[in-house]
Amino acid sequence: MKNGFFPNIFSELKSRLKSESLSFIQVVLGPRQIGKSTGTKWVLSSLKQELNASFHYCTADDPLSASSDWIIDQWMIAKNISPKTILVIDEIQKVSNWTNVIKMLWDEQKDKKEKLKLVLLGSSSLKIQEGLKESLAGRFELLRAHHWSFFESNQIKKMDIEEYLDGGGYPGTYELMEEKERFKRLIQDSIISPVINEDLLAHSNIKKPVLFKRCFEILASYPAQEIGYTKLLGELQDAGNVEIIKHYISLYEAAFLFKTIHKYTTRLLTRRSSAPKIIPLCPALARFSKEKADHGRLFESVVGTELLRLDGELYYWREQENEVDYIFSYRDEIFAIEVKYGKDKNKKGLKAFLDKFPKAKPLLITPKEFVHLSENSKKFFESI
Repeated sequence: MKNGFFPNIFSELKSRLKSESLSFIQVVLGPRQIGKSTGTKWVLSSLKQELNASFHYCTADDPLSASSDWIIDQWMIAKNISPKTILVIDEIQKVSNWTNVIKMLWDEQKDKKEKLKLVLLGSSSLKIQEGLKESLAGRFELLRAHHWSFFESNQIKKMDIEEYLDGGGYPGTYELMEEKERFKRLIQDSIISPVINEDLLAHSNIKKPVLFKRCFEILASYPAQEIGYTKLLGELQDAGNVEIIKHYISLYEAAFLFKTIHKYTTRLLTRRSSAPKIIPLCPALARFSKEKADHGRLFESVVGTELLRLDGELYYWREQENEVDYIFSYRDEIFAIEVKYGKDKNKKGLKAFLDKFPKAKPLLITPKEFVHLSENSKKFFESI
């Protein structure tokens, strides 16, 4: 990447590949167009320079790789370089029967002293996620790549929070951010359309593709807002049922486009049935709805994406007219979080929540606090 900056996930991958005793397949999984391939190539180049490590990088992103025999060919090429070569297979989900072949090859070397190290890269396709669960359970470690945060984006292009809210998340598009129409076409044509058409519609049983695409537009129109399943069905102007809508949303979640969070309550059944709050996983996605979202909602949304990266549980809270933007369960503590972008917010909801849950810690996140949250979210909460 520009300026030699790469997100922390690639430093973690590099650290793991340095280990002589690495016994798990490394799987880098995340959205399209966020630099998974570029970052992994940087890891390989660094290991070559530092340790003279041998590697073989190949991609299944061409018609010749459609057969599973192609994987065996790449495995043998890597072994012929060195028995301890790092083999990286990009876009692995595009190869038919890839899980069974990988399982066979990996298990064959289980008891051997010298073993290939294997890294698999996948885009936002459901196929790789299903394959990992079905055939490779217990054999892999997952490294989750994310859309680029505000802090990460600033390492390659200086921007303020408003500029980030206008279309941040996909680093390869930043050079066109000032050309609004061209930027919008780029996101639509090179990211959103391929995800919907190639990753989702091509591999899922969607009987009404037009309705499915319209669902994306509506979800993108509600950043950091609650929307009931019945209301969403009404906006789609369809006579379907709520379960279809839930299925559509689950597919968009699996494709790393949106995340839904639910109402905080001690009753699990009520929590699951509550109206979801929609979190687009980067501002660029919210900007491509038919209704332009205001910066306040987008800011609340990007705060949510930062919280989702941590190993915690994220909710919202509402009772009658009282509401709290986020309830964050993290490291045995409950944080009641209000997000403030501009004008002062009514503290009535926060007070009502704390009256009901007095052990919760109140937290206000403004753009000033957000800068620190985005730079190091773990350190941010350790300092509270």
